[in-house]
Amino acid sequence: MEIHFVQIYRPNMAKEEDNMSEVLVVTSKVKEAIKAEGCNTASDAVEAISAKVNTMVKEAAERAKANGRKTVRGVDF
Repeated sequence: MEIHFVQIYRPNMAKEEDNMSEVLVVTSKVKEAIKAEGCNTASDAVEAISAKVNTMVKEAAERAKANGRKTVRGVDF
């Protein structure tokens, strides 16, 4: 499994991202994927990846809307 990210997670995120309290990823699956790479999972790792997913979803929705669609497609990511 390959995961590629462009931005770096910063613990002191902007206020816009601070209000995200719902985790958008499956914690056990994230930990499993990290373990498969031979690493341990820090306590803030799942929250960080969830914040990235939230940002990706928002950007994909914006792209879909900009293209006159209400449906987010794979190409929007």
